[in-house]
Amino acid sequence: MQREMHILQAFCSFSVIVWASFSITQAQAKESQQQIPLNVVKLWASAFGGEIKSISAKYSGSQFLQKKYKDHEKTVTVQEIDGLQLVKKLAKDMERMFRNKAEAIRRLVEAAENAHLEHEYNSDLEYEYFNAVLINEKDENGNFVELGKEFILEPNEHFNNLPVNISLSDVQIPTNKYNKDPAIVNGVSWSEALNKIFVDNFERDPSLLWQYFGSANGFFRQYPGVKWEPDENGVIAFDCRNRKWYIQAATSPKDVIILVDVSGSMKGLRMTIAKQTVSSILDTLGDDDFFNIIAYNEELHYVEPCINDTLVQADRNNKEHFREHLDTLNAKGIGMLGFALTEAFTLLKQFNNTGHGSICSQAIMLVTDGAVDTYDTIFAKYNWPDRKVRIFAYLIGREAVFSENLKWMACANKGYFTQISTLADVQENVMEYLHVLSRPKVIDQEHDIVWTEAYIDNTLPQAKKLAEGSDRVLMTTIAMPVFSKKNETRTQGILLGVVGTDVPVKELINVIPKYKLGIHGYAFAITNNGYVLTHPELRPLYQEGKRRRKPNYKSVDLSELEWEDNDDILRNGMVNRKTGKFSMEVKKTVEKGKRVLVMTNDYYYTDIKGTPFSLGVALSRGHGKYFLQGNVTLEEGLHDLDHPDLTLMEEWNYCNTDKHPQYRNLFQLEAVKLFLTGKEPFIQCDKELIQEVLFDAVVTAPLEAYWTSLALNRSENADKGVEVSFLGTRTGLSRINLFVGQEQRTNQDFLTAKDRESIFTADHFPLWYRKSAEQLPGTFVYSIPFSTGTENKSHVVTASTTVQLLDNRKSPVVAAVGIQMKLEFFQKKFWTASRQCASLDGRCTISCDDEIINCYLIDNNGFILVSENFDETGTFFGEVEGAVMNKLLMMGSFKRITLYDYQAMCRATVDNSDSAHSLLDPYYVFFAAIKWIMTELILFLVEFNLCSWWNSDFTVKAQSPKQILQPCDTEYPAFVSERTIKETTGAIHCEGCHKSFVIQQIPSSNLFMVVVDASCDCAIGPITMEPIEIMYNESLKCDHLRSQKIRRRPDSCHPFHAEENARECGGALGLGPCLAILLLPLLIVSSQR
Repeated sequence: MQREMHILQAFCSFSVIVWASFSITQAQAKESQQQIPLNVVKLWASAFGGEIKSISAKYSGSQFLQKKYKDHEKTVTVQEIDGLQLVKKLAKDMERMFRNKAEAIRRLVEAAENAHLEHEYNSDLEYEYFNAVLINEKDENGNFVELGKEFILEPNEHFNNLPVNISLSDVQIPTNKYNKDPAIVNGVSWSEALNKIFVDNFERDPSLLWQYFGSANGFFRQYPGVKWEPDENGVIAFDCRNRKWYIQAATSPKDVIILVDVSGSMKGLRMTIAKQTVSSILDTLGDDDFFNIIAYNEELHYVEPCINDTLVQADRNNKEHFREHLDTLNAKGIGMLGFALTEAFTLLKQFNNTGHGSICSQAIMLVTDGAVDTYDTIFAKYNWPDRKVRIFAYLIGREAVFSENLKWMACANKGYFTQISTLADVQENVMEYLHVLSRPKVIDQEHDIVWTEAYIDNTLPQAKKLAEGSDRVLMTTIAMPVFSKKNETRTQGILLGVVGTDVPVKELINVIPKYKLGIHGYAFAITNNGYVLTHPELRPLYQEGKRRRKPNYKSVDLSELEWEDNDDILRNGMVNRKTGKFSMEVKKTVEKGKRVLVMTNDYYYTDIKGTPFSLGVALSRGHGKYFLQGNVTLEEGLHDLDHPDLTLMEEWNYCNTDKHPQYRNLFQLEAVKLFLTGKEPFIQCDKELIQEVLFDAVVTAPLEAYWTSLALNRSENADKGVEVSFLGTRTGLSRINLFVGQEQRTNQDFLTAKDRESIFTADHFPLWYRKSAEQLPGTFVYSIPFSTGTENKSHVVTASTTVQLLDNRKSPVVAAVGIQMKLEFFQKKFWTASRQCASLDGRCTISCDDEIINCYLIDNNGFILVSENFDETGTFFGEVEGAVMNKLLMMGSFKRITLYDYQAMCRATVDNSDSAHSLLDPYYVFFAAIKWIMTELILFLVEFNLCSWWNSDFTVKAQSPKQILQPCDTEYPAFVSERTIKETTGAIHCEGCHKSFVIQQIPSSNLFMVVVDASCDCAIGPITMEPIEIMYNESLKCDHLRSQKIRRRPDSCHPFHAEENARECGGALGLGPCLAILLLPLLIVSSQR
């Protein structure tokens, strides 16, 4: 019994010990999870929020300005924007502008055709003209060189300050053309008549830029005259006949199948020439054309096996894709042309029946070194008698054995025959087919006007000089063909050339009243193929050293920018030239994709009559659909416009200062004052916009005195970190006040043209304005500007808030105000607030100075503004505290938004080998030519084919890998806080510990204080915002190639004409072997004897 009592006592004692240990453990665990008291963090957040808002409101004058607008509440009217009426009016304005440009082009066409009609061709004509390369050049004796007479050039602001001659045009001749070729001299002579029309057009419409005439003979007459400089190799590669505007104006849309011979006889230089010929043909195809490439020997080989039953659109991406596959072609076997022709005719017919192609001209391009038959039975079966498919034959090599068969095939099918013996012959000979395809249009005398897609020209001298700066201009070209009107050549359908003029896209943007589109609103335009002409999200350039053009910038589809429209409802409606409305939720990124604004947009769209373009307008729901109209007297407004702190945005079109040359140097504010005072009655201005500017000037004028009073009454140490206050209104009016000297400002680029995100531009409102507009009224948005340098560190904080007229969502945001302060000053306020205590005795149980916790201040997108480690400033919170960020996402405090970038550039590693070099590389061409000559010599001497041996290219470079940037699609995340969640506590179960944290919203701001337990280290990795390239497998790539988005064909089509003279079908020039080449081996043998 006693033994049992001892056992019971021992068990009780053990139970007490276990219970005590468990209680201690539980207490410790409880203490660990409660070591960050929510009430203390709430106190810190409240103290910091109260002080920082007080400073922001005081120095920005937000409440003062709100009261001033309220004082005028009864005198203003709020109107809802009618999106459909707005887009229709804008389309009308653009239509009028395009029509004026087209009229200038028509005058040039008429003058050119009349001048040619009156000109008598003289093969012995000697005519001195201004050669654009030789003008003002002198020889060693100081005399002007031939064709290089004195040509006065003066800088002209309208032409980007380039030295030009606005009285005369000059003429550029391609390097491969002779300056005194009779055809060129005669053409230059009669086209001199265009000078008068060039000048007259410019006087009628001073907004016109470059006007030009591109001749079918290759010369290029340009107004105003400008000097051309050869490249580093002494060459000017520009040939106007290769330009998109020339080809598009000269021909109709076409479906083309290229048949390339890859039989054994095509080895060596012939295959090189054949590939370059195919590549040059691709260069002549545009977005309205369709093509496929089939290689043939005894079998058929589709260059892209995926595309073996259709044709693809000749956009840039597709052409480059096929070019890459050309490198895989190898010559072997026997050429069975009959099978290839049968396949081509069958494919063209099938594709035409689908209705997806051009439904216009069709052609087969035959690239071969000969044909053993005429294949008349195939033509009789598939093409005669209508001969709707033209045959263009390119004989590769200098042999003439099978030339007659090829020429017969071309002539019998309304095509053209030409021979290409060297790489230098390729370009000139390929372009011959364009003249044939232009014949029906010429005979019909149909002067169709064409518009190109938006592009950046870096070929012309004016573009090259612009490229040295930062202003590379997107433009579209309006062009029209010029025909011979002489009766004796009517059936030949002689194309004389193409005239054109450039229209900068910014001229379209200037038509758009940005103040009516609101803070997030914008206008955009697309082509008949759905490609973007202008859109604020279009990024044609990328930065790597110098700013470069993205390879695919001209073919960015609207669906790649408005990617939330998964069903292409908006895109297809615009392509089909409909008028309508569409709505969807969108995710608009700012600050290079680091932040995102989620909103609902209403889209309105219609077509621009007389052009292939459609126009769209996007208005954001809520405040973006409303604008106010105020009313003040002219005297009041003029008085307040004279305030020294007031500016108007130069990129907004308050007044059209381009209309008359004498106004071009005026600032917009100066032009507005002249207009209002009546001193310059010819200035055209937007009266409605100016009336609103006057209202804003009057209402905001007291703010200048308010800021001045603050600066004068500020004590020695009070708020010394505030450096600048600023205001922007919905009319583009700005006011700036400095509390420190300009040279003392921490960020001197802010609110200047160097920091375009911080000012009003033609595309967007300032970033601080846009971000604050999406917060609740009275809320200040604090952010650290992202640096564009190598280190993403900023030393300033920007705070901004909006001013609304009414206290509801339908009230337009009339203005935004803000301040910029030193980051050090801002952070000091935070650390001071985080040392406050909740206890009465002043003893703090916890402080941000404690090592057991880490304190952060983050914004609503998760970026750190304050951290104990200064290097973490500006960093995404998830990269520093991945475990906590992951928990916040799971709890709903933050949400991840997946974004897509279809204009991205990704790094790719490629072999730096011969496959990377261009066929136009002069060194490659030289060695290939030497190789060909040596092969021909050996064949002549020993009659043994050593082409296979020579086919190993000794110009191959060492295969050292290199990195390049190339277009790609990427996916990346952005993060946004949940506005309704004000505070959250949580704990993360880590290995061996629990990591607790508290997140508390800072009142009246977009900020959150986050306090994290530093004693527990979680092994959860960081959450980053790095974009991930979207990788497409071969199946998806094939699907993309085969996909046919809805497009609208051009309205005109001229495939053939009954009166066409098909006998003009080319000839074989120099078909016989060169005598010098034949005799050279004999001379070598003789010399060795």
